Amino acid sequence: MQPGFLGYTGSYTDLYELTMSEVYFLSGRGVEQVVFDYFFRKIPFGGGYVVFAGLESLIGILEQFRFTDEDLAYLKQEGFHPQFLEHLKDFRFTGSLYSVKEGEIVFPIEPILQLEGNIIEAQLLETIILNHLNFQSLIATKASRIRRVAGDRKLIDFGLRRAHGPAGYFASRAAIVGGFDGTSNVTAGRDFNIPVSGTMAHSFIQYYPDELQAFREYARYNQETCVLLVDTYSTLDSGLPNAIIVGKELEKQGYRLQGIRLDSGDLAYLARESRRQLDAAGLEYVNIITSNQLDESVIKSLLEQKAPIDVFGVGTSLVTGQPDAALDGVYKLSMRADVPTIKISESTEKITIPHRKQLYRLLADDGRFSGTDAISIRDEKDIDWIFHPHDPYKSMSISETTREPLLFKRMEKGLRHSEARTLIEIKDYCAARLKQLPPEYKRFNNPHIYKVSITEALKSERDDLIQKFRR
Repeated sequence: MQPGFLGYTGSYTDLYELTMSEVYFLSGRGVEQVVFDYFFRKIPFGGGYVVFAGLESLIGILEQFRFTDEDLAYLKQEGFHPQFLEHLKDFRFTGSLYSVKEGEIVFPIEPILQLEGNIIEAQLLETIILNHLNFQSLIATKASRIRRVAGDRKLIDFGLRRAHGPAGYFASRAAIVGGFDGTSNVTAGRDFNIPVSGTMAHSFIQYYPDELQAFREYARYNQETCVLLVDTYSTLDSGLPNAIIVGKELEKQGYRLQGIRLDSGDLAYLARESRRQLDAAGLEYVNIITSNQLDESVIKSLLEQKAPIDVFGVGTSLVTGQPDAALDGVYKLSMRADVPTIKISESTEKITIPHRKQLYRLLADDGRFSGTDAISIRDEKDIDWIFHPHDPYKSMSISETTREPLLFKRMEKGLRHSEARTLIEIKDYCAARLKQLPPEYKRFNNPHIYKVSITEALKSERDDLIQKFRR
């Protein structure tokens, strides 16, 4: 996948990233080394976890992030200093990136990603990092919720036409991370090696003089992949009987009708009646596919009604991340020239955590997640106690607890540091990690809150900085 597909050049940023960077450059501070953290504060959908997505495609973008002649000409027009523009002409990311694995299950305030580099590159890349990771993590989390209720039934992303413009491209990718099986999005299928799937529109059937002729014509040229949309006129009085006729005709030719699609009406009732009639006609193998404004709640209801649905095509709610529409990920400075930094806030939950850090997942004896993660200084040893990030009276000993480090170097000197993982590998990793997450954190209603703590050494450093700046 070439990131240029969506115009990811140096101008894909917010103006203030450039104005700040210009000041750093002209004042001679542009080479100073810094560390920025990417994290979020609130879990979307009222859920108990977030699926981290977008890392592998982000690395590809960062490796190729450049200012084109067109970018520079525009910035000159906007009044940027000639010396700064000359600097941008040769801009390349030269720093390092530390991150959890894509597909990891993550929680609020955790440093999911840390970027180390000079202040100009760290600032210029803020927008693309937030834009990319916030969106894909939101959609992957939504997809995982849908996968959880759908069980082993097939899930297809049908959302491109309802997506927010080009966002549909990466929504299809993120849906796979979260557990979907395929997409209708041909470009995403090509670039990310995602299985593509599609049937027909109502307009195809309307185009022909009658429904049966439309079905026959479609089946004639799609003998091995034929799926018929049966609700254009009347699902039970017209569409389904005509589909059965075509299904039997395909059998005589040595093929099988792959499925029928229901796109309106009482889906539970129509699916049951369709299954009954298909089975009575000897077409037990024909799949029932449903679409039309599906989300995890609708799918859960359909399956609770014992609707015999084999495939769900999910569109709008998936690719727009309804009802939340955004993940509130942020990107904050945590170190400058090897000196820890902090952002103070009247809201204690918005006080940032300084330093280069490591994130540990604490494991129960059975290998499942214990319900607590710990943030430490990156090279910290002999961690015995962890503390609530905002309540000094809450602490626990972890001296005997198995811990798993989650942050590893992903880029060094602006280049990929570890081997790229395929989308299927990321999807499988996400599914495996979700199995390790106890069910009380996966509930749709009132899930347990996963605890995130900080070590004693990190707490001490942060407390000292708070006192210093409040004075």
